[in-house]
Amino acid sequence: MPVFLYVLGLAVFAQGTSEFMLSGLVPGIARDLSVSVGAAASLTSAYAVGMIVGAPLMALVGARLPRRTALGGFLAAFVVVHVVGAVTSDFAVLFGSRVVAAVVNAGFLAVALSTVSSLVAPELAGRATSVLLAGVTLACAVGVPAGALLGEWFGWRAAFWAVAGLCVPALGWVVRVGGGGSVSGASGGSPGRASGGASGASSGGVSGSGVRAELRLLGRPLLRRALGVGAAVNAATFAGFSYLAVIGTEVAGLSEGVVPVLLAVFGVGAFVGVTVSGRVGERWLGVVLLVLPFAWAVLAVTGEWGGVLFGGALVVGGLSFGAGSALVGRVLYVASPEAPVMAGAFATVALNLGAFVGPLVAGGVTEVSGDYRDAVWVSVGFAVLAVVGGGRRRTRDEEGASLG
Repeated sequence: MPVFLYVLGLAVFAQGTSEFMLSGLVPGIARDLSVSVGAAASLTSAYAVGMIVGAPLMALVGARLPRRTALGGFLAAFVVVHVVGAVTSDFAVLFGSRVVAAVVNAGFLAVALSTVSSLVAPELAGRATSVLLAGVTLACAVGVPAGALLGEWFGWRAAFWAVAGLCVPALGWVVRVGGGGSVSGASGGSPGRASGGASGASSGGVSGSGVRAELRLLGRPLLRRALGVGAAVNAATFAGFSYLAVIGTEVAGLSEGVVPVLLAVFGVGAFVGVTVSGRVGERWLGVVLLVLPFAWAVLAVTGEWGGVLFGGALVVGGLSFGAGSALVGRVLYVASPEAPVMAGAFATVALNLGAFVGPLVAGGVTEVSGDYRDAVWVSVGFAVLAVVGGGRRRTRDEEGASLG
């Protein structure tokens, strides 16, 4: 794998940490900025909406620039807004910084996902995608607990400074290789891969008609179904994950000090799932989708027992992120040849739409029922939708377009 791919993975790790770390920083932000806990919690929703809106818009902006310029610009903006967030005493400014951070994060991820297919040979695209997405899973396993500890020891602002600092090495690498040659050439790959083939946007100049042609790909059943199943899987993932900590403390009776470990266990499972998915492709995707609802259901039934909760978090983390990674790989494989600009944006929007809708539905259900375990039953429901959406037999043409 090209070194540059791991550089992108480091940036994705920092961005994933930023996206998820708010769950452990809300009380400190509320106290420091004199706002309600509900208002502080709205920063998470603001980030999700920014990701959904930002992915297609920033993909179009990035398409008019060389890829390295787009990646460097998005990453530099991400650093700046985190510095602003770390020093501000105005909640409105912090809220705005989170929206901007999400928009540029979405742009970076969309361009990075589209870049993956041009860095490696087609048969390695799934593995390369898993390397990139491993940054997100490592954020769950390491970044989020570390952010929670930083917030506890040094205040919530320290977590913002840490995220900005993590991005600096990746930004420096992007700037260093941006002076000439291709991205892959700078990392020891083939110079022609990143500047030709599917990377028609890498030199800028995408036309309006070209964008419209790429958007028309959304009419294809295989792509639509992959996006829909990906959104359903991610909705299931984040409906349950968002309530994992409160289930641990309020239902299983775990101490608050154990919660970071529980979240880290989920993240370890996610990392293993993405890694395995990158090596086996989507050969086992159908089986994973079938098992996923049962795994969430077992967690819902047995989650009151602390030891079982840890084991369940490991399993559902692995299955959920393994399936999600395979589905992103399918989207990129199907869309990239004809949609080099928007393929990454398609995948980014689908995943973040699920990440937004899942916790929203789980919140509504638990508010009515008063039982936090019902959030996991919401995960079961979305996982069943994923099975239904991914279960129809593909046509011969669709089979020819699959990853095999």
